[in-house]
Amino acid sequence: MRPGVAFSSQPSNLELWPIGNCQISALIDRTGGIVWSCVPRVDGDPVFCALMNDERRDAGVWRIELVGQVSAEQAYIRNTPILVTRLEAEDGSAIEVLDFCPRHEGKGRMYRPVAISRIVRPVAGSPRIRVVLSPMRDYGAAPAETTRGTNHIRYLLGPEALRLTTDAPVGYILEGRPFRLEQDMHFFLGPDEPFGGPLREEIRRMEQATRDYWQRWVRGLATPVEWQAEVIRCAITLKLCQHEETGAIVAALTTSIPEAPHSERNWDYRYCWIRDSYYTVQALNRLGALDVLEKYLAYLRNIVDAAKGGQIQPLYSVMGVSELHEVAAPALAGYRGMGPVRVGNAAYLQVQHDCYGQIVLPTVQGFIDQRLLRIADERDFASLEQVGEMAFAMHDQPDAGLWEFRTRKEVHTYSAVMGWAACDRLAMAAEWLGRADRATLWRERADTIRARIEAEAWVPDGDEGGHYGASFESDYLDASLLQMVELRFLEPDDPRFLSTFEAVEAQLRRGDFMLRYAAEDDFGAPETAFNVCTFWLIEALHLVGRSDEARALLVTMLSHTTASGLLSEDLDYNSGELWGNFPQTYSLVGVINCAGLLSKPWSSVR
Repeated sequence: MRPGVAFSSQPSNLELWPIGNCQISALIDRTGGIVWSCVPRVDGDPVFCALMNDERRDAGVWRIELVGQVSAEQAYIRNTPILVTRLEAEDGSAIEVLDFCPRHEGKGRMYRPVAISRIVRPVAGSPRIRVVLSPMRDYGAAPAETTRGTNHIRYLLGPEALRLTTDAPVGYILEGRPFRLEQDMHFFLGPDEPFGGPLREEIRRMEQATRDYWQRWVRGLATPVEWQAEVIRCAITLKLCQHEETGAIVAALTTSIPEAPHSERNWDYRYCWIRDSYYTVQALNRLGALDVLEKYLAYLRNIVDAAKGGQIQPLYSVMGVSELHEVAAPALAGYRGMGPVRVGNAAYLQVQHDCYGQIVLPTVQGFIDQRLLRIADERDFASLEQVGEMAFAMHDQPDAGLWEFRTRKEVHTYSAVMGWAACDRLAMAAEWLGRADRATLWRERADTIRARIEAEAWVPDGDEGGHYGASFESDYLDASLLQMVELRFLEPDDPRFLSTFEAVEAQLRRGDFMLRYAAEDDFGAPETAFNVCTFWLIEALHLVGRSDEARALLVTMLSHTTASGLLSEDLDYNSGELWGNFPQTYSLVGVINCAGLLSKPWSSVR
């Protein structure tokens, strides 16, 4: 930050640092301000919502302001989501702010309260600070009402209430007055109940236990040799996107950051998409993070049970709620004033047939992987076959597709291939269980779907052969066709894949980046690259023998990550600026998958 420039004049950007504990999360801006956090969980009311209200930067924020501040530096404690922010003033005084959400084992269970802890330390000179703590309620409609005690402040948020317990002067906080920081101060914003034990000792104990938990978790990851730090940061953040109570995994921690400036492509991603979650558990499984998979499989079993053999929605709330009515939050202006800010997502009403395959594929591992605490059995197989029945029945029926078109339906090739994959993997599971009759049935159904895809999705192109199209009805292309190898529908040296890749690259590649599709959709022509599609491009380049180019593109993508090492959903392929909800699980999956694919082996360094 430039000296003499007030922070309130700086517009929001995606230089954000997530913290969390798999119950609550928060996004911290480049000078240590908590600008986004929802309670009591990720899809709740954003009590800190300044990210969506640039013009009211003192509302919906928790900031430790250093008087005369001229610079800020930030870093995570290694292999944790514990953030340290150092602020320095023009007179040389400085402070450090350590932020974390407690997560550690205690009393035989995981302690992960709806709470944010902060430790503020003087590290140079005689710093003066001001604590700006202004939670809002009802999506920014009104400030929280407050009551005070000797060492605490209660914030009334309608049905929810939070209590700040602190050894800082409560009066200074309530009145927003600067004061001299002469010793470490501790803040615990959490449940509306008395804080148990001495504040200083307990918060420091929590911080150490939280640090130990995450560093032990990371130690169990099977990371590649190269890009280890990047993979570890993505893995930690993907875990933060899981709501541990149910096992659901959200697509992102935010709502309504537009995919492109003034595009109104503003969507609420704080829900569990079956598709996004499939890719997340697949990536973490490759790293050996089976705890995330196990909890997500439990979530899926509940979803399948509730569907009773019927249609599966593309997304649900983290609690498994099916109705996610989409409305606008009128009190919030939006990211950089680019509203609307949406709550809920009407995509829950859409028909997206790929979700059946995305339930079957991760679930099949539950029958085979002996490391899991709960091995799936015959009853689970019978339940999963109901999902397979829907996959087979719907493989050639129109849907909104994985890109969730709101005004048109087609038989999308990706959805059909996912239907094939569901039947193929059910056959594999049946063979593992010794059910030869069911294996034969599902193999025949997989063959039937394959024949239909070959007949309907292939687009001839004269003497040049042709390529697969994005749908059965038209010959346009989309980047999901590159997933045909990942799903084992095609081999990477299959001439049909090579010609399809050539066509996709020619039509959708924009320099170093990849569009999901180029055709106009409900909101016009896409203006930004879709980050996961660029990672699919990198994977395809490697598979067809262009590995040097793939490595170079991976390095380019990593150069566009935030200082926190993360990515959002989209990227302006001209300016390189990040857009879309943040952090986006799809994009982090791409980093993990491509690093694992392109890294030199561990044997090369032994």
